[in-house]
Amino acid sequence: MGQQENSSGFELDRYRALFPITKRYCFLNHAAISPWSTRIAQAVEGLLQEFCEQGITAYPQWMKRVERVRGLFATLVGADPKEIAFVGNTSEGLSIVASGIKWRAGDKVLVSMPDFPANVYPWMNLEAKGVELIPVNRRNGRLEVEDFRKLLQPGARMIALSSVDFATGFYCDLQGIGELCKEKGLFFCVDAIQSLGAIPMDVKKFGIHFLAAGGQKWLLGPMGCGGLYVDASVLGLIDPIVVGWRSVTREEDFFDIHFELKPDATKFEPGTRNLMGIYALGAAIELLLEVGIEGIKDRIFALNDRFIDGLGARGLKIITPTGVQERSGILCFKPKRDPKALFRHLAQKGIIVSERNNLIRISPHFYNNEEEVQKFFAALDSF
Repeated sequence: MGQQENSSGFELDRYRALFPITKRYCFLNHAAISPWSTRIAQAVEGLLQEFCEQGITAYPQWMKRVERVRGLFATLVGADPKEIAFVGNTSEGLSIVASGIKWRAGDKVLVSMPDFPANVYPWMNLEAKGVELIPVNRRNGRLEVEDFRKLLQPGARMIALSSVDFATGFYCDLQGIGELCKEKGLFFCVDAIQSLGAIPMDVKKFGIHFLAAGGQKWLLGPMGCGGLYVDASVLGLIDPIVVGWRSVTREEDFFDIHFELKPDATKFEPGTRNLMGIYALGAAIELLLEVGIEGIKDRIFALNDRFIDGLGARGLKIITPTGVQERSGILCFKPKRDPKALFRHLAQKGIIVSERNNLIRISPHFYNNEEEVQKFFAALDSF
């Protein structure tokens, strides 16, 4: 029998075999922490072997790989490699932006609310500097361009939001909000962790100035390593709050102390890099680009269509907006009975989802198959 193909055009079985977790679990929780592929394991194992056998003599090839991965992240978001810095996580990336801007008392930041705390606390932390956070409240998870427009007021300098709402799965109109920011002369900052790797991203097309995302969710990559994009036009407006030997030009000239910050985003990388995390992130992005982000999106949406049909047939309320331009990889529904008990029941059946705010959150990825959808509903019906 040949490879199973799908409507997105890639050979599903071949890629599915790269994820050993499929042998033990029906994993539908990529909006949380995703399992690794064997590609990542091989990349990290190869690095560890080089550490053991070659030590520092392999340093030049490690640095070449670091720059290769920087380029991969840039390709993923539609940026130039010089606009990309490696960060430990989304929170660190957003905090670099929030803390690095020269704010004035009376400045205001419009922030999507409620939102995951990573995109709230860095802006709340500015209140001590006299910066005001203006909440832009969701309506059933939704946020429209006009919601931001009507709250604009003197002193507004930034719109900060999550590309996808972690609690409902709503996908923002990034291009429309980016156009509003351009019209009004605002910075545009995006927490992209719930879309990057599942939905195509183009920071230039969308008018995004800053974007941060950790690797552990839809990127199918590591915890503790991610990327920060800072548009070249605003790089000079962000001062690094943590600096070190790698922050400056001529970084390896240790005996000539000079404080000249690098002109690109690497000024936000102060010291020794997380090599294992970067190697893992690179292998993850290479796989996603190989499959194709557009095809991945189509595959995820097709799987979610099956979940939507099955949940609807059972009379269960779907919370996630399902309009063509507002859907993401996340699908949330309200169970008829105790959601926490259902979550535990599914886990006992080997089906991994999330329970968030008394909802069940499903988040499949491209390597999941229709058999797993059927397994989910069999377990649901047995509850």
